[in-house]
Amino acid sequence: MSKALTSLALVAILTALLMALSLAVARHGYPYGAIGAKRLDDVADAGTFIPLASVYFFSALLMMILPIRAASVVLTNAADAIFWTVIVLFAAIIGCLAARWAFDRGNILPALLNWRFLFVAAVVGCHLFMNELRRNILLRSLFFVVFAAATLACLFWSFAI
Repeated sequence: MSKALTSLALVAILTALLMALSLAVARHGYPYGAIGAKRLDDVADAGTFIPLASVYFFSALLMMILPIRAASVVLTNAADAIFWTVIVLFAAIIGCLAARWAFDRGNILPALLNWRFLFVAAVVGCHLFMNELRRNILLRSLFFVVFAAATLACLFWSFAI
């Protein structure tokens, strides 16, 4: 957990510095600053968490039914990579919003209250409790159904609010 928090903080700081540089360059009238800020904003979109959560939940579903050796391959080669991708994307969003708040003094509260951040919490929570889920056969059976429903919901439901 401390490695995840350290990575989150470092990526957020680096992204905030890059966004601050882009906003400062744009403030001086150079078009490259606006291009850099637009690219960072495009990467830092909360909508990208839905397909990532779908792939993570599918890998978690596989870990619930596969034998321990095959499940460990899925964990190390799929679930861990998706977990770190979610951490990096969330940190990039935090860094971009922090730089925008510092330079633009814009209202970032609506962006922070985006409901799609619940997918970040779901992926991180599942990743932290994956060992507990694998140990208990009742929990494994229950979460097989939960992960199947979550995978299908993330893939096919529009989540229009």
